[in-house]
Amino acid sequence: MAKARPLGVIPLGDSAAYVEFSTTIDLEVNSVVQRLALVILKRKVPWIRDVVPALGGVALHFDTDSAEFPQQPLDAALELVNDSLKQSLAAKEDPGREVELPVCYEPEFALDIDEVAKKAKLSTEEVASRHAAGEYRVLMMGFAPGHAYMGGLDPQLAVRRRASPRAIVPAGSVAIANEQTVVYPYAISGGWNVIGRTPMVLFDATRPRPSLLWPGDRVRFRAITRAQFVELAAKQ
Repeated sequence: MAKARPLGVIPLGDSAAYVEFSTTIDLEVNSVVQRLALVILKRKVPWIRDVVPALGGVALHFDTDSAEFPQQPLDAALELVNDSLKQSLAAKEDPGREVELPVCYEPEFALDIDEVAKKAKLSTEEVASRHAAGEYRVLMMGFAPGHAYMGGLDPQLAVRRRASPRAIVPAGSVAIANEQTVVYPYAISGGWNVIGRTPMVLFDATRPRPSLLWPGDRVRFRAITRAQFVELAAKQ
């Protein structure tokens, strides 16, 4: 973690910049950028409107109307990151929480589990048990509000995305692709392999904290029956 250093700064339009640390998925680098984002947010820099950690970097969103907005924002962003990086590496606090998500892996909800089982050379029961046995960490939020990308997938389950994406993936669908797993926060299009579904509401704009998951959260999936799914869904 102490070796993590910015590779460069990429402008995101005229009101944001992305400070990149890695071009590949690196769990140690991801941990650094999550802690770094938290440190920058706590500094309450007047010209920084928001800080968003990504897989291998951090995006700084500017308040261009701020009286303290710098003339050279990209240089200032890199300076802010380098200065905050020293504090983030020494920080003890963990930005995430422990979250348990109940998941029903039965065929009705596991639209692609048969295909995944064939590709992984496992039974459908083994696919479900291996997925539920994992300990995952939210690497970043992206694609849609409340959509968390999680690392920690069993290597044997690391199958490719579907050849043809679905126009609509049901809300709560638990899916896998390559080395990650996701949960679709609501009914949207998607091309990941659906192996189950949770009755939990992943995103609700009316809640004080709309997204159930957040970068740094540690997630475990707990297998439930269809009857338990129906019961829990009715309470949401």
